[in-house]
Amino acid sequence: FFGMMQFIFGQKILGDIGLKPKKETLHSESVATTKESTIDYSRIGIWAGVAAIIFGTMFYILPNGEWIPAVIFAVMISMIGYIVTDPTLQGVENSRVLVIVILSSFIIFFWMAFEQAVGSLTIFAKDYTNNLLQAEQAFTFKIINSALTIAPLIIITCVLFLLAKIVVKPYPLSTLFISISFLIIWGLSLWMVKREFDSDVAAIPASWYGILNSFFIIAFAPLFSKIWESKYNPSCPIKFAIGSLLLGIGFGVLAYGGRSIPQGATTASVNMIWLILAYLFHTLGELCLSPVGLSYVSKLAPVRLVGLMFGIWFGATAIANYSAGWTASYIDKINEHYSISIFFLIYTVIPIAAGTILVLLNPKIKKMMHGIH
Repeated sequence: FFGMMQFIFGQKILGDIGLKPKKETLHSESVATTKESTIDYSRIGIWAGVAAIIFGTMFYILPNGEWIPAVIFAVMISMIGYIVTDPTLQGVENSRVLVIVILSSFIIFFWMAFEQAVGSLTIFAKDYTNNLLQAEQAFTFKIINSALTIAPLIIITCVLFLLAKIVVKPYPLSTLFISISFLIIWGLSLWMVKREFDSDVAAIPASWYGILNSFFIIAFAPLFSKIWESKYNPSCPIKFAIGSLLLGIGFGVLAYGGRSIPQGATTASVNMIWLILAYLFHTLGELCLSPVGLSYVSKLAPVRLVGLMFGIWFGATAIANYSAGWTASYIDKINEHYSISIFFLIYTVIPIAAGTILVLLNPKIKKMMHGIH
């Protein structure tokens, strides 16, 4: 509620961003705009038929009659086909749309591996990581856990304070509501820290490792922002490639750390440092891909197709999330026949291979972007 009120009273800060484009802007963006008003029913029918065929095939192939992923696959492929065959897309526009499609295809492999954080990585943290704490270690963990909670809040609060100094006069109510929101967050955080200090901690909960992603994002986002603003700012495909390579390295760390776990083992006591390093590399990879990905979609997509292209982007993410869960379900089988280290080695190879291909495609993709960097 407070966030909504803050936005309502401060929406003018964004200027024209998010408003409906003016008709003359749409017209000047492409000479083909006049053709856009004509609905091509034949093309709609063709791709609707393709979607129906894909849905039927996927529904038959997928186990247990899972119709939702079948719908996602069918809609995604048919929408891509519908967009790229649009006769009003010519020259630069067509090339840039194809770049979005290519990058969307590659993020499937990235997010499929990254989202193992809520699957196989949690299993590894729970069953294969040494989470036990001795007396002194328990106190040290409480200090670290408190720092991971309070330090990011201090950083964000400082940023908020600097922003408030600028906007408090023109937007007092907006500043008031966001300040109240942060006071509530501070209260909850301090309550949580006190509760943790009063409790007897004998082991690190498996879910705790999940906060490392948020901490590393806050810690390293300013560094990446400075790099992207400097002369060392790489091209879009290279950023995606670096992100995939870092993700693969993270899984490689886990594969190496779990090499001593015997085949078929259901429990182990691997040092937690391997899991922490994996989360570090995964987050660094995410910083190379996730924030800049949405930015490039908005830059590359024609104004009249921005909404559809964002749909393609998030549709690819949906496919990745489904694939992450499906592949994670094989962790027990792979562990039984090979080892859990081999499972993570598979996820080492996939993103590194995807990143290598992007590096090779970089010159071609850069040309297709026509000046967008």
